[in-house]
Amino acid sequence: MLDQKLLDILCCPKCKGKLTYASQKEKLTCEHCSAVYRVKDNIPIMLPEDAAK
Repeated sequence: MLDQKLLDILCCPKCKGKLTYASQKEKLTCEHCSAVYRVKDNIPIMLPEDAAK
């Protein structure tokens, strides 16, 4: 589970959009461009080249 303080400051590295966190699926999804970033061991993996759509 990611800390709420961290979630409040994170944004999409592609478009700077707001991210929503799905804790069950361990992923962050951008509300603007729909990029999906995985979370591994409570660490967001936010490399634009690794983002899924």
